[in-house]
Amino acid sequence: MVTPTGAVPEVGRDAGSVHAHLLNLDRPFYLVRDAHGIAAAGSAEHAPGAQVLAAVPPLPPSALGDKRFRTAHGVRQPYMAGSMANGIASARMVIALAEQGFLASYGAAGVVAQRVDEELAHIRARLRGIPFACNLIHSPNEPAMERSTVDLCLKHEVRTIEASAFLDLTPQIVRYRLAGLTREAGGKVVAHNKVIAKVSRTEVAEKFLRPAPEAMVRELLASGAITADQAEWSRQIPVADDVTAEADSGGHTDRRPLVVLLPEIIAVRDRVQREFGYGQQVRVGAAGGIGTPDAAAAAFALGAAYVVTGSINQATVEAAQSWETKRLLAGAGVTDCDMAPSADMFEMGVEVQVLKRGTMFAARAKRLYDVYRAHDGIESIPAAERAGLEERIFQRPLDEVWQDCVRFFQERDPEQISRAHDNSKRRMALIFRWYLGLSSGWSISGTEGRVADYQVWCGPAMGAFNNWVEGTYLAAVENRHAAELATHVMRGAAFTSRVNQLRLAGARLPARACSYVPAPLDSGAWRNQE
Repeated sequence: MVTPTGAVPEVGRDAGSVHAHLLNLDRPFYLVRDAHGIAAAGSAEHAPGAQVLAAVPPLPPSALGDKRFRTAHGVRQPYMAGSMANGIASARMVIALAEQGFLASYGAAGVVAQRVDEELAHIRARLRGIPFACNLIHSPNEPAMERSTVDLCLKHEVRTIEASAFLDLTPQIVRYRLAGLTREAGGKVVAHNKVIAKVSRTEVAEKFLRPAPEAMVRELLASGAITADQAEWSRQIPVADDVTAEADSGGHTDRRPLVVLLPEIIAVRDRVQREFGYGQQVRVGAAGGIGTPDAAAAAFALGAAYVVTGSINQATVEAAQSWETKRLLAGAGVTDCDMAPSADMFEMGVEVQVLKRGTMFAARAKRLYDVYRAHDGIESIPAAERAGLEERIFQRPLDEVWQDCVRFFQERDPEQISRAHDNSKRRMALIFRWYLGLSSGWSISGTEGRVADYQVWCGPAMGAFNNWVEGTYLAAVENRHAAELATHVMRGAAFTSRVNQLRLAGARLPARACSYVPAPLDSGAWRNQE
């Protein structure tokens, strides 16, 4: 970039021309002074005597972030659509995004094994070799689900797993990673099974940045899950290829600020890299709060190798979410979120961020957790309080709910019922998790009479996105397609980055020229994203 020797006077000509030149991302942008004043141009050839005051090079969206992310995952953009549990990040969404060159993760968390099997087979058949990912969520209370997801990913040769909500490494995530290790003729160890770890704490990030724990590797070797060669090669590679710094997001989140978390994790990555000297440095991406071009540009400016979106994709046409819920999301503001107990880690007190506007789920889920902490079992709850729970939250007797739990877990994970047989506190937890689990299902199906109980995972990015697209064609939920949103976020991030480069050079641009406003994309703009 050519930088001026002093402050550049404000552009005095048509702001529309400045905006058009900046938006032409494949060409350089020049700020020039000629006999008529300050103007924008897209070429270095100007009228005689014209002076170039500042310039920025071409910046197509694919040039943002780390090109190694694109190469490693076989995509055209340093952009990932993160998984949304219960299949909300649907096969349809994954296919739509992957076909346009974006990495997308199927939301396998909470989905029964048979359906995951069917969906992965469907995605593989439709994409015919185009890369995609599948979510593996840490399931300390349901280890069978974690194991079956890994089994199915290995069966269908899913080459990327997005690991989320992990508090520590588990044998299953390590098994997936090591089962894909081979060694080339030159001796280089190659990991065919890639892991993208989504974390919000540095101590968890470090576990994924280091090689797999020796004790865990030995156990996997003894069980026959990996070979002796793979056990030996495991010392040469980290558990993850990519670590996503997850800031204030929907679902599982520590609500950390991205400007604090991302540099922290990059620093940990650099320290571990110096210690082990890996042949390929682990990439660090950014998630949480990214729903607009400005947020994506800020993440790239902080050093993110790629960006991950979540909440905004839940309100797209391809999301397996009811239209009732999508419209609730489209009406959300940045402050319309709250924390509530999670279904998968209820007993541990882990919370998830959910939509507050239009639903009472957060308040009701918190009440259940308070009751759980205060009593030793369902039988210990005072009669009046129990009646209130049955009438206003469960809308049925708790004894009936327990029978539903028995039927559910007999098919899914019978050990859950065995563990609760002589444990009243455990039975109470499963009954309360019945509500927490079904509440997201009611949201997905649009169950009438249960709107107040919808559990909708949502972060502040949703409100930021809604504010950005207000008054544009994307204000209507029916126009929100996941790949089109991704294209706008990335084009807008490149545009915003060019504006910021000029500002750093001292250029004063008209305010009207500095905003990326989404307009309908023609087929060329959608598909030509290189």
